[in-house]
Amino acid sequence: MRCPYCGSLDTQVKDSRPTDDSASIRRRRVCPDCGGRFTTFERVQLRELTVVKRSGRRTAFDRDKLQTSIDIALRKRAVAPERVERMVNGIVRQLESSGEADIASSAIGELVMEGLKALDDVAYVRFASVYKNFREARDFEEILGQLSADEEEGAVAPSPVRNDD
Repeated sequence: MRCPYCGSLDTQVKDSRPTDDSASIRRRRVCPDCGGRFTTFERVQLRELTVVKRSGRRTAFDRDKLQTSIDIALRKRAVAPERVERMVNGIVRQLESSGEADIASSAIGELVMEGLKALDDVAYVRFASVYKNFREARDFEEILGQLSADEEEGAVAPSPVRNDD
């Protein structure tokens, strides 16, 4: 692994341990040339994924870009990083196990919106406003109306009280 500070290829692993969800391995490394310390993560990658943009352009799937867009939507929201990591891992797992090497960017966006909706309503609306390119306040009203309707549908009616005497 190349040292991010001096570029040396001769770095040493000082400590390895699985992450909390055991989906990756965290490695603490040190560079003997400059003394720099840094952390790397090793994850299983089932297949190479290519993202097909709306314009038809193709790019390699970038997990970090996915993580960054979710982090932006969740900025200043009280959501545990472990839950976010689980969501990102779940999305990546779904994409890799889909059997397709080419994934439409819209499919990724829909998976992110679905995950954010379950995680945090505010982050969901933030992401949707960019993803769906909201232009006016009415767009926000519509998505908030959908959220309210979904919450009302999801509300569980109290179960009838059984009296077995």
